[in-house]
Amino acid sequence: MYSEVSMRIQLPEKVKYIIDSITAAGYEAYAVGGCIRDSILGREPSDWDITTSARPEQVKALFRRTVDTGIAHGTVTVMLDREGFEVTTYRIDGEYEDHRHPREVLFTSQLVEDLRRRDFTINAMAYNEEAGLVDAFDGMGDIQRGLIRCVGCARERFTEDALRILRAIRFSAQLGYAIEEGTRRAIRELAPSLCAINAERIQTELVKLLVSPHPDYLRQAYDMGVTAVILPELDRCMETPQHHPHHCYNVGEHILHSLGGVPPEKDLRLAMLLHDIGKPRTWETDEEGISHFHGHPAVSAEMAREILRRLRFDNDTIVTVRRLVEFHDYGNDVTPTPVIVRRAVNRIGEDIFPKLLIVKRADILAQSDYRRQEKLELVDAWESCYQQVLAEKQCVSLKSLAVTGRDLIDAGMKPGPELGEMLQQMLAHVLEVPGDNTREKLLEIFMKIT
Repeated sequence: MYSEVSMRIQLPEKVKYIIDSITAAGYEAYAVGGCIRDSILGREPSDWDITTSARPEQVKALFRRTVDTGIAHGTVTVMLDREGFEVTTYRIDGEYEDHRHPREVLFTSQLVEDLRRRDFTINAMAYNEEAGLVDAFDGMGDIQRGLIRCVGCARERFTEDALRILRAIRFSAQLGYAIEEGTRRAIRELAPSLCAINAERIQTELVKLLVSPHPDYLRQAYDMGVTAVILPELDRCMETPQHHPHHCYNVGEHILHSLGGVPPEKDLRLAMLLHDIGKPRTWETDEEGISHFHGHPAVSAEMAREILRRLRFDNDTIVTVRRLVEFHDYGNDVTPTPVIVRRAVNRIGEDIFPKLLIVKRADILAQSDYRRQEKLELVDAWESCYQQVLAEKQCVSLKSLAVTGRDLIDAGMKPGPELGEMLQQMLAHVLEVPGDNTREKLLEIFMKIT
């Protein structure tokens, strides 16, 4: 017997149509999982999943357009006006062989048996308008208590699919919930099994955690032995002190504090996660006991590239994050002028530079109070000069240079490596003298040079 709770959830019309069509044919059907959790929390569900007592072939017979997206596991996607809705038969998962996939899937006629196989209580609720909320495992209670708790035996749930270990921490960070103690114990015990999970799945969960409202909950992953498997470089940072007036945390704690200082965007949060990741490799202590990390931005940038590749991130993300890490200390002791800023934007990249200013501020705010205001004012000065460069549309790259290779060829220059060198020479000139960035002036300079 399971609990039915009187509660009204506004189902989308297409979801209601699918449920009504299935129930009219004599079967059970419910919206289930994350969409119910999010609806209770007042959040907009990203998608709506439906579970049913009908077998896949019976579902297919009820709708004009379906796609066999996971027929072996009982899932059929019902297409309504080019929008897809996954409809899955109640099922019981057989024995798991590899911490990822069940050896077999058995269909069942009982909703509660389907809910029993799900990961966390807050994701194991179902709803339709006739029955109301079906909550067999006190998911509502855990929402009210702010708890992430496995359905049934936590050890069994994590043994079935080790990725649930990361999902527990991710949901904790997204919702600001605590992880129930029995669930925590099972995570600590089974964290090593994450090595069986492919890098793409780990990447997905890590990014969701990082862009959550509580990215610093990554500390839980460290405390429970999870980062030792998926990001051992962070563990070394958590064990590396920073005895220096500019710092009040060890390297790892500084990283965790910095994460919330940037907007919840993947590139920025990854940059903060990795900006000091190379400090343990460069750590030195002088005769006065002061910590130094000479050259750590370059080391961190190379390590960031290696880590992001290992986690199968796309090339654009790798390039952006690597450059943010490489330049995160750039200009820290330099009073900017427009010419200095133009050179910096050219070197760092037009797309990267505004993000770098965000990274710098977050880095400073995660340090000690020592000279903090002075450091923030310096970043503000860089920002002011940068805004001036933008407002005056000053040239900072070949893209905005007033002449092109074709212009120089038309003026008599032969194609070849020298052409590129000449364009770079002209760019270097207008970085110093932005007023000379006109076609006429640059062609005049070209004629004098040649």
